[in-house]
Amino acid sequence: MEGHITSVCKSTYYMIYNLRRIRKYLDQESAKTIVHACITSKLDYCNSLLYGLPESQIGRLQRVQNICARLICGTSKFSRITPVLRDLHWLPVRQRILFKILLIVYKALNGQAPSYITELLKARSYTHSHNLRSSHDNLLLQIPSHKTKITLGDRAFVCAAPKVWNNLPLVIRKSESLNTFKSRLKGHLFV
Repeated sequence: MEGHITSVCKSTYYMIYNLRRIRKYLDQESAKTIVHACITSKLDYCNSLLYGLPESQIGRLQRVQNICARLICGTSKFSRITPVLRDLHWLPVRQRILFKILLIVYKALNGQAPSYITELLKARSYTHSHNLRSSHDNLLLQIPSHKTKITLGDRAFVCAAPKVWNNLPLVIRKSESLNTFKSRLKGHLFV
């Protein structure tokens, strides 16, 4: 994935350079729209494939997002970025990756995703006779075993998605609609 990240960073830095040259002629909303159209869309494209990558690689994409946020808001490079991202309602890159994976899982469990994705997810079955609190939660997914640790096995959708989904609070997993799920999930990931 290092080649993909390098390519994304290279193309976005070029766009940021050009946007900086015209930034003084744009208001904040126009700059935000241009950044979403040209840069954020590149950061979000297939970002669920970046799950489990080391911080050194994700950090490169985070720097691009931070530069864009500072460019839109006009803050200096020495000021803290977290309040700027909160003002823009932008999740950091690692949380954006989780958001995308969880959104796909929610859609798959509610019949809004293609069948080839839905078939990858299986509900956890309880075969024991013990009365556990988790046995009443029918929204947990089965985490399949895999042979390849630390490489692709942990990062594959079929393994990663149930792990991330099962870690969500029940109130978010039980969301009635897609919009409710998105807003609860974004609030949860902002913390």
